[in-house]
Amino acid sequence: MNRRFWALVALVVVCACAELLAGRGVSPAGVADVLGGGGDATERHIVLQLRLPRLLVALGAGACLGVAGLVLQSALRNPLAGPEVTGVTPGAVLGAVTATGLGLAGWESPLAVVVAACVGGCTGAALLWLLAGRGRGDPEQTALHGVLVSAVLGGLTAMVLLVAPGELGSVVQWLVGTTEGRVWQHWHLLWPWALAWGAVAWLLAGPLTLLRCGDELAAAAGLATGRARSLALLCAVALTAGAVAAVGALGFVGLLVPHVAVAVFGADLRVSLPGVALVGAAVVCGSDAAAQLLSRLLASALDFGRLTLPVGALTTCLGAALLMVVVRRAPSRTF
Repeated sequence: MNRRFWALVALVVVCACAELLAGRGVSPAGVADVLGGGGDATERHIVLQLRLPRLLVALGAGACLGVAGLVLQSALRNPLAGPEVTGVTPGAVLGAVTATGLGLAGWESPLAVVVAACVGGCTGAALLWLLAGRGRGDPEQTALHGVLVSAVLGGLTAMVLLVAPGELGSVVQWLVGTTEGRVWQHWHLLWPWALAWGAVAWLLAGPLTLLRCGDELAAAAGLATGRARSLALLCAVALTAGAVAAVGALGFVGLLVPHVAVAVFGADLRVSLPGVALVGAAVVCGSDAAAQLLSRLLASALDFGRLTLPVGALTTCLGAALLMVVVRRAPSRTF
């Protein structure tokens, strides 16, 4: 287990290095020069004020989404209960987009964005909870209602354009998910939020492990299942809202990353929670580095001056393809 953990830490470091080296404007040798204390003013600005905070935000957002997904799946005992299909992510996007479009929040007021995203995420999760009714324990029913809730919230998000058509660029950014243009202000917004709610998730590791075994067993062990589940859902919503407020919606990260972490580290959440944070960080950071490299290759092949592929588009495409492969190879399993 220790070997797996440290191998994952090494993978995160590799992804972080790739992220630092993948951008435009500064060569790998120039990045190394800046990190060593050299470089001219332009190179230092690009590396220290643009690439480094972008790297940290990608790591933090990935960790938040990974932990949120594992907490949701454990609390609801539903392998399909990721932030993307439980109304949390589309609700958080709607909250952030609405607040931005109405001028109530923006990059100059990051705390307001987090509050708006958290309110939207709670609303989306509550809507799904009400619609699912007695079928909450059925993965297929939950997924079906999740698709419905996501469609409704997505439609409401699109309607924001009717209120504030000048916010089209911001709306697309929230919907797709990107780390482009992230600076230190975004990191200073994200890390205290992620650290606080990550600590809550860690404290919930024992109760969540019991909930994975079923309510009857958890109650027999003396756990107040309703209270524990409510706190877990609040924790998952808060972590998702923090990630969405920083980078927008990143598809399939919170749904698939927990399955990878549990397969590697097992069902004991005291071990798998730190593991899923590392897996999520590596996935988002590595995807962002790949998106930057692919953007440069496409721009060169298509003879475009500049082409930016958002990391959310890459995670969504890869996540959907991976989910399709897994389901086709094991059609009898419930995912």
